[in-house]
Amino acid sequence: IYRGQTALEIQLTAGEDITGATALIKYKKPDGSIGSWPAEITDAINGVIRYQIESVNDIDIVGNWVFWTDITFVSGKWVPGEPVKEHIYEPGE
Repeated sequence: IYRGQTALEIQLTAGEDITGATALIKYKKPDGSIGSWPAEITDAINGVIRYQIESVNDIDIVGNWVFWTDITFVSGKWVPGEPVKEHIYEPGE
């Protein structure tokens, strides 16, 4: 994955049935800032969510990023997912 890449889809699995829930993909950048993207639930039974990168600014810093699911169920209960670490490279590296 490269800084500024837009032909990219991030897909994560919550590991449980998330039918009716709302989902985010949260991230922590190498500079320590935390943010999120709205996620599409593509397989509710298996807890699969995705986000299609939309802008060169979505992945804007080189280094180690952390991504995780953020699920809020219809009942209002909330659960974060297991973090996934991914290194982002400078184009040409």
